[in-house]
Amino acid sequence: MIIVTSGHVDHGKTALLQALTGTNTAHLPEEKKRGMTIDLGYAYLPVGDNVLGFIDVPGHEKFLANMLAGLGGIHYAMLIVAADEGIQAQTQEHLAILRQLQLAQILVVITKSDRADSQQIEDLKAKITTNYPFLAHSPFFVTSATTQQGIAELREFLTALPNLADSTKPFRYAIDRIFTLKGAGTVVTGTAFSGKVCVNDELYLSTGEKVRIKAIHAQNQPNEQGIAGQRLALNIHGELERASIERGDWLLAEQPPEPTDRITVQLTAETPLSENQSVHIYHAASRCVGKLGLLNVKSAQPNEQVYAEIILEKPFFLTVGDKVILRSGDNKHLIAGGRVLEIHSPKRHKRSEVRLNFVTNLAQTNNAAERIALYLQDQAVSATYLRWVEQLTDQQLSEILTQNQQIRFQDWCFNQDYQTQQNRKMLTALGFYHAQHPDQIGVAKARLYRMSALNQPEKLIYYFVDELLATGKLAQSRGWLHLPEHQLAFSAEEREHWKAVLREFIQANGQPLWVRDIATALAMDETQMRNFLYKAGKLGYLMPIVKDRFFLTETVYAYAKRVKEMLKAQGEISVNQLRDELQFGRKLTVQLMEYYDRCGFLRRKGNAHILRDGDIFD
Repeated sequence: MIIVTSGHVDHGKTALLQALTGTNTAHLPEEKKRGMTIDLGYAYLPVGDNVLGFIDVPGHEKFLANMLAGLGGIHYAMLIVAADEGIQAQTQEHLAILRQLQLAQILVVITKSDRADSQQIEDLKAKITTNYPFLAHSPFFVTSATTQQGIAELREFLTALPNLADSTKPFRYAIDRIFTLKGAGTVVTGTAFSGKVCVNDELYLSTGEKVRIKAIHAQNQPNEQGIAGQRLALNIHGELERASIERGDWLLAEQPPEPTDRITVQLTAETPLSENQSVHIYHAASRCVGKLGLLNVKSAQPNEQVYAEIILEKPFFLTVGDKVILRSGDNKHLIAGGRVLEIHSPKRHKRSEVRLNFVTNLAQTNNAAERIALYLQDQAVSATYLRWVEQLTDQQLSEILTQNQQIRFQDWCFNQDYQTQQNRKMLTALGFYHAQHPDQIGVAKARLYRMSALNQPEKLIYYFVDELLATGKLAQSRGWLHLPEHQLAFSAEEREHWKAVLREFIQANGQPLWVRDIATALAMDETQMRNFLYKAGKLGYLMPIVKDRFFLTETVYAYAKRVKEMLKAQGEISVNQLRDELQFGRKLTVQLMEYYDRCGFLRRKGNAHILRDGDIFD
């Protein structure tokens, strides 16, 4: 567990930690020379089988960015106030940041008690609780690193604090230092936000590279594993250069998705906020500039809670619930703090009533199950995305889906209402198609998808089609989808005509026939023969590859099977290759290939053709 210490410069933070742990946290030569903490300093206190970690963050205004980098994944803080000086400028700013991060508990530690009398200390305590009401229930400790007053009591209180970091979630670790050790290689240090890591585990850098963990120092001690809430030094091995890792990168249990540059947040204003103002955004060890846009108000006053969108100049690896700190465009003062409600927020209709209701409901949720129920209200969402935004293992996600009575097919998660809605759209689209084209038997699966569900996951819609077929709500004739009640049939007289026509096709031995040739052979009127053959085509017995030229349907299927075999072997097929395979003339081969393109079986790519929908001629 890590506890952060903050306060004004020279108020005794480093001395207090040395008294608690025996370690001087000033690690940079420049710090020792100047007598102040510039970067993050660390100290550790062994307590039984555990080790408490302390971050000594900078108190000087110029080094505030380093201070903010120390606050990712932290649940407890000690606000340090010198008894002889009281609340100072940087004390106020640090306190505002700690309040905005909504930590579980802030301890107030009054230092240098040997430099003030008891009345001064009581007056200081009263002033702090009066001016900062949110500290009224915080524990106060009066200490002196010189006389050791209060040190033992403070140490005892700190060691009893529970670790609130969640080690059951996937491992997520923010890198704030990178260096090279002779004989070891690249070492990174940072805080584990969640999960656990063991020696020889393989992790992903947020840049995409895979690395292996060679050794672990947890809370400054060699260990076989590190867990959430600990300060970890990880010796990593991978095919990468040290220079390719930067402060602000992450180590993750799973390959990360694309970072986000547009987020929805719930903010608490520290100063007046206005629409479209420039801001500096701080998250863990990362920071960048961006644009703040208020969503539900035009402006906000201090302590007011608002919903906002932040457009980041540099994409961040954020998840839902992450804390962010905003400073002014000139980076001189704190303006707000908040938590992430949504990553990849939409670019359009962001202030519509429906959208703002969704954001409001999202802000009021208490757990991942409630949020996932909102995510899946009107859409299917990938399991990969849900695992990332909620930082869940696959097993944890499965348990939530079962609890919520939601469904998963491959990587897609959805609820029953969504499936019912998509089924209704497909059946309605087919009904319109039948009304407009009563002479057509139906449509291919790919065409039905384009007609009714173009912006939905294609494989998921095909799964819904299969379920509709299995339940009899949809029918399929020779590969064409149609409503069960939509039927075409020959009359008794037409069935006799078909027997004669079929004999002609059998004699053609796999070749197509023209309308006039069949009409001549059977001594029938050409117009009547044309109408009859097209009806046979609607019934699925024949297929016109061009106007008035027909193949038997089973012949087209047989040729399609040979095409699939060629595509499986070589990935694409040309007209000349199909001509040689079927021993056709080039003109007939072109007609057949173009027919396959038109019906959605193949798709032309340059001078070749590739598979588009392999289900059509199954």
